[in-house]
Amino acid sequence: MKITAQEEYGLRCLLQLARAPQGELVSVKEIGTREGLSPAYVEKLLRVMSRSGLVHSVRGVKGGYIMNRPPAQVSLGEVIRVLGTMPSTSQICTDFTGNQQACVHFSDCGIRSVWSGLTNYIQSFLDQTTLASLLGQEYAVAEQLSKRTGNKNGTNGTPLNGGG
Repeated sequence: MKITAQEEYGLRCLLQLARAPQGELVSVKEIGTREGLSPAYVEKLLRVMSRSGLVHSVRGVKGGYIMNRPPAQVSLGEVIRVLGTMPSTSQICTDFTGNQQACVHFSDCGIRSVWSGLTNYIQSFLDQTTLASLLGQEYAVAEQLSKRTGNKNGTNGTPLNGGG
């Protein structure tokens, strides 16, 4: 699965809203500063999420954005679909056709079952993972997610950013 910049940064902006106390507005400038993003880009991402109903904007000097639902009611799958696209087996089968218009294995393909299984697993995992489950410290989140996936080591003991 390929994660786009819009999906990554949009999710990070949404998590900033999810961390705010219930009912508290968070400004675009505040989110941009916390995430190292330009206010214009944060505004663009939040507008996309506002059109989908994930967030709500309040205009004015003390304005900002707020989530429309509690973080426990918003899945990562929903967020990814709003900000980008979920992978599909049919997309893989039509994108990688070699020099042909259609894949030479289209009618009988052993690989398709692998891509289909992975795609279904990823979509299911994202749909079952809520924003609320990502609000803790990295190791706590990894521990919680590892219980669902059966990965005994979570992040294999090493944070993605190499820090602690």
